Amino acid sequence: MVYEVYWRIAGIINSPQFLQSVFDNRFYLIVLVIVLTRFKYATYNSMWMCSLVNVPGTILHESMHFLVGLVMNAHPCNFTILPRRSMEGGYVMGSVGFRNITFYNAFPAAMAPLLLLPLGYYVNEYLLPLLPATLLNYVLYVLLQTIIIENAVPSSADVRVATSSFPGLLLYAVLIGALVLSLLGL
Repeated sequence: MVYEVYWRIAGIINSPQFLQSVFDNRFYLIVLVIVLTRFKYATYNSMWMCSLVNVPGTILHESMHFLVGLVMNAHPCNFTILPRRSMEGGYVMGSVGFRNITFYNAFPAAMAPLLLLPLGYYVNEYLLPLLPATLLNYVLYVLLQTIIIENAVPSSADVRVATSSFPGLLLYAVLIGALVLSLLGL
């Protein structure tokens, strides 16, 4: 009896008509993202539940700092994804320390998580079409994209480090401006 009900519901949920209506309706996508976000924030009462939910994104975020810091000669050290309480009472999910922050590497090392955005684009454009169209795959896709995009946003500490050197900020503003102008063909 329960088995039959399960298969009947699974058949409805994975029917092409139902899936097409879910995939094409942005309202359902927004609801799903909000539900996932609420679930994430509900874990913030416990440091260990919070860290368990945030570990995949923390690994991505801190790895980007580490790799760009390594390439830019910032000498990364103290890589950690273990959560700890901050002085303000919140949680610090992870961190990477640097021994050689200078004007030329502060901005890229601090803004490195932004490089996760092309990964999210790749998942959307090239990985999603390879997956069979099922509701479970859609939920996993939205979860993965939420983790990638949310952790691509630099933290307030990242912004402080990125803006700590005016010459470096000016250097990268000119470089980014020149790149944008060249992409626009101007």
